[in-house]
Amino acid sequence: MDENTPVFVISTAAELAGMHPQTLRQYDRMGLVCPERTAGKSRRYSMRDVVKLREIAELGVQGVSLEGIRRILELEDHVRRLESRLRDLESTLADELLNRPGRRVFAAGSAGDVISMKAGTRTRRANQVVIWRPRDHG
Repeated sequence: MDENTPVFVISTAAELAGMHPQTLRQYDRMGLVCPERTAGKSRRYSMRDVVKLREIAELGVQGVSLEGIRRILELEDHVRRLESRLRDLESTLADELLNRPGRRVFAAGSAGDVISMKAGTRTRRANQVVIWRPRDHG
């Protein structure tokens, strides 16, 4: 069973989360945890929903308001989506690099310019020390 599979009726999800079923209905109306619905409009919660309900309870105990909890969950979901997108892009990039050997690589120059390089080469790094002294405005 996948953690996203909606299998728990509201009473079971409420018991697993340590909450009253009415609280789950309220959270659904607020958009905090929105379970899947059956053809008959009954709520079905997944294990991921139950974990989220427990997280909401913990944040509430720590004194976070429901609006604060909603914002935290929204940001966590956003981060999850971004991490997934990043993994997809990294995979695409890796596939592209494997499928196109010998292609050119680009680097940023010290002045912000773009330098075209052959694969397997490195840029020279400056090794001088630069000392910054603020102007005396006295």
